[in-house]
Amino acid sequence: MSDAPNLRPDAFAGTAGAYARFRPAYPRALLEALCAEAAPTAPSALLDLACGPGRIALDLAAAFGRVVAVDLEPEMIAVGEREAARRRIGNVTWSVGAAEVFAAPAGAFDLITIGEAFHRLDQRLVAEKSLVWLKPGGCLATLGGEGMFTAAGPWQALAADIARRWMTRAFPQGWAAARPGAASTPDDVERVLESVGFVDVASRWTSSPQAWTIESIIGYFESTSVCSRRALGEHFAAFEAELRASLAPLGEEGVYPDDLRFGFTLARKPSR
Repeated sequence: MSDAPNLRPDAFAGTAGAYARFRPAYPRALLEALCAEAAPTAPSALLDLACGPGRIALDLAAAFGRVVAVDLEPEMIAVGEREAARRRIGNVTWSVGAAEVFAAPAGAFDLITIGEAFHRLDQRLVAEKSLVWLKPGGCLATLGGEGMFTAAGPWQALAADIARRWMTRAFPQGWAAARPGAASTPDDVERVLESVGFVDVASRWTSSPQAWTIESIIGYFESTSVCSRRALGEHFAAFEAELRASLAPLGEEGVYPDDLRFGFTLARKPSR
């Protein structure tokens, strides 16, 4: 793996609370479409790899009899467990560990999800293992959404520019957008999944309105591996102050409207 600081195993340490609170949720319609295409069969089971605080696992838990959620960062798992208890969701088993070393019986799952993390993983290894863990006809889905660094619009572009300038100060040796050699576009992800034996590989996209505030914009950046309080260190206070001052004139009564794109790439294990 690259030695870029934001790709190290502990890159998300200290971000779990902000991640759970400020990352925009996947649109309900998108998750329902995903489940409809995956068509789980009883007794149904979902595996959510690199699950973070369980945003996918918890939102899909009602559609499955059993859910397993795995993440490398212990704090992410702890926050997910607390949120599951708050929402009275009792069918999720939580596990701390890397997706690449997770072990499961063959044919154990109807659906395996990886949300906003496939670019950080050993993609071929995880895809090959997923092919074994899935039931015949089961599906692997990688999910993602536009972040603050890619969304279009004047205030988004300004926020991203401010973030990159402070990242340059905090990371003079640079950072990385993805693991070296990793597929990052939907087309490239589709090719990786097809290359290991998945079929019916396709991507789906939708848009969802989002109303940001200064607090949620700052919280979003706190949830990232490049602009968290830990990542920016002594620079975070100045970064936050510049965001507040620069974005204040661009809000509409303190609200920053956005239209985010979310999507998934779905791949099916052959039925026989």
